Amino acid sequence: MLPIAAILPALLEATANPRRNLVVEAPPGAGKTTGIPVALLEAKRAPPAIWVLQPRRLAARLAAMRCAQLLGEPVGERVGYQIRFERRSGRNTQLLFVTEGILLRRLREDPELNGIGTVILDEFHERHLEGDVALALLRRLQLQRRAPLRLIAMSATLDAEPVASFLAAERLRAEGRSFPVEIDYRSPRSRHGPRPLERRVAAAVAELVEHGLSTPAGPGHLLVFLPGLAEIRACAASCEAVAARAGLELHALHGALPREQQDRAVQPSPQPKLILATNVAETSITIDGVVAVIDSGLARVADFDPGSRLPRLSVAAISRASAAQRAGRAGRTAPGRCLRLYSRGDHDRRPAHDLPEIRRLDLAAPLLELAAAAVEDVERFPWFEAPTEAALRSARELLVALGALDAGTFALTDTGRAMLRFPVHPRLARLLVEGAARGIPDLAAQAAAVLSDAPLRRSRPRAPTDADVLEDIQELGTRQGDPQLRLLRRGADQLAKQARALPRGPRPAGVEARELALRQALLAAHPDRVAQLHRRGESDRATLVFADGGSAELAASSGVGSHRWLVALRSQERRSGAHSAGARVDCAAAIEPDWLLDLFPEQIIDEEQLRFDDQLGRVTGESTLRYGKLVLASSPLSRLPPVAASAVLLEAARSAGPARFCQGRGDPLGQLRLRAAFIHGHRPDFPALDEAGIDACLAALCEGRSSFAELEAANLLTTLETQLGLAAGDPRALERLAPRELTLAGGRRLTINYEPDRPPWVGSWLQDFFGLSQGPSLLGGEVPVVLHLRAPNRHDVAVTTDLAGFWREHYPALRRQLGRRYPKHAWPEDPLRAQPPRPGGRRRR
Repeated sequence: MLPIAAILPALLEATANPRRNLVVEAPPGAGKTTGIPVALLEAKRAPPAIWVLQPRRLAARLAAMRCAQLLGEPVGERVGYQIRFERRSGRNTQLLFVTEGILLRRLREDPELNGIGTVILDEFHERHLEGDVALALLRRLQLQRRAPLRLIAMSATLDAEPVASFLAAERLRAEGRSFPVEIDYRSPRSRHGPRPLERRVAAAVAELVEHGLSTPAGPGHLLVFLPGLAEIRACAASCEAVAARAGLELHALHGALPREQQDRAVQPSPQPKLILATNVAETSITIDGVVAVIDSGLARVADFDPGSRLPRLSVAAISRASAAQRAGRAGRTAPGRCLRLYSRGDHDRRPAHDLPEIRRLDLAAPLLELAAAAVEDVERFPWFEAPTEAALRSARELLVALGALDAGTFALTDTGRAMLRFPVHPRLARLLVEGAARGIPDLAAQAAAVLSDAPLRRSRPRAPTDADVLEDIQELGTRQGDPQLRLLRRGADQLAKQARALPRGPRPAGVEARELALRQALLAAHPDRVAQLHRRGESDRATLVFADGGSAELAASSGVGSHRWLVALRSQERRSGAHSAGARVDCAAAIEPDWLLDLFPEQIIDEEQLRFDDQLGRVTGESTLRYGKLVLASSPLSRLPPVAASAVLLEAARSAGPARFCQGRGDPLGQLRLRAAFIHGHRPDFPALDEAGIDACLAALCEGRSSFAELEAANLLTTLETQLGLAAGDPRALERLAPRELTLAGGRRLTINYEPDRPPWVGSWLQDFFGLSQGPSLLGGEVPVVLHLRAPNRHDVAVTTDLAGFWREHYPALRRQLGRRYPKHAWPEDPLRAQPPRPGGRRRR
């Protein structure tokens, strides 16, 4: 008897009330996935039908098979399942296992869910995006409808309180029945550095085989958790020899396998198995007889690259909850063992639970579903866990760009309604709608099938092409025995059948015309992934620059590297050691810029762009057509718009600094400011010259001009001097009150030095001041100029504002001293009657 049986009486008692919701917590292996639905069915407490939501197609199918087996019936009688492109049910089916997308489609077609009395959300802790949307819509329906609808959320590792509160639900907990599992850790590094995953897995398999895999009931199985198909293939090759020596049947288990191979992996077998699985084996699926688990500690997780905004599949560390789920698989039927291929410290540092998809994925699909459900305000929609406003805004912008939502009202358009016919992401649905309109529904369906799945394992390198997806489509027809391609062909056929039901345009004549139509349809489906290709550096690395300003690397395996304009269709994460290095686009298609004008005319920006050319020293302009930040076409402007050109010139002039446009030696602008400050300090009614005033004058000079040469010719310094004078009521006030220089009796002109917190001063040879009875002054005689009187060696011998006192009291002694030191110079006894030397040949200070 399964552990879940202990709570079935309480569960059936609780479900006697058709409006009561439940949250069931039960550890892995307790039997909740099959035990509870079958108990409800047999008790007839959930008329008229029970739907069980499973997060994966494989789990839905296997759970239905197990329940039918418990009832002694074939699948399709009272118990059935419906997954993408596959249904096994009949008129007598009362218990139906479905994936989350199937339920959303039913809600869209029948908002009242007529005929369904109970919906069970199994493994809710996985928090798939569609599961979150389904829960919110179900709760809204439950609160609005008159007929009873019961909701039951079930999980092995769920934090039950939040969802129980959301559903106003009663909580039930089943204790698990499992055997002890011995957990060991193995470092991923050796003395020579990190070891490849496949080698570590092969070593772990050999270790466990040597330890023994037997159980009291017979041989046991070994289950290996790996991130994805590529790792499964690599590990299958590395483990083949050890599996053969140990007599282990080697099986793969993942969602892309044909049904027959999936069944062989999970069905009971007298021979021990080595099962290489993705995380589909973590929950819902019980593989009897597993006594040992090897946990790589990794999973392939969908998220976004923040730089390029491209979705990507990243190999990431699993949470502690997932690690517990994986280890628990080894203790279902007997004591088991788990080898974690990472350290205990690594495990302990990991987050307790995985981040919900609603926090890390593109929300375009759920928003399209909500639009179909007439939800007008997604920000106020009663989410179980609300996404960020930025994520909602980004998804809505994408749906508007795809033509699925009206740009003004965000209501569903005819294109959006057509897109909802397809069980694929809105991008691929838009590809199918556009492909039908262009007369290529089958080719568009093949492209959608390829793009919706993991990258193909190619039999040959991609040749130069106009679209990588065309090369992948060719693989569909050449590798008939490949199980992944067999499933893709099946999916493509189903999508093509649905696409042919849409209004179709005429079929293009010829292969080249059809492929061109496909590239145009791909562009319609990816309006935000338009990019220009740039090659940089000695390595000639190809970089894609997107219309929104993001970037990504184009993989060397892509065949479109010779084209300038591309649309990115799929990307993978690049890594540098343990860190992400951005996105690498591994599938792209060439486009023509003119297609953007045809498909997205409202997003084309026609503008005149002006910029300052530093080399020419002038404003230049061009007329441009832009798509986002990408320039489609440009031509130089023959005539610059005067106002805009002046604004660009002003910005460049500000960057260069106003001193650049003041003629004169030294720092003429600085001196002008000090002169104005000097006058203002003594006469406050005189205007000061501040930064704002200089900038205003510079802005006025830029009007009607477009080059630095014109600004330099206008001479900002002269203009500022004039404006100061006009502001003071006297055009010559500045020069009169605080001149730049003064002229001595002998004709020598001296620059007056204005400095902060220091009186104005001049300096020159002592002989230059012969004949002057008193020194010069400023501000109409109010402020004497400080005189620095210098000997022939240019050193000050006196600093004074009283020239008459200097001649009288200090000159006689200095005359004797300097006459002896410099006999070739004139040292007259009466300096007031002496003639100063004429300027010429000597530096003025």
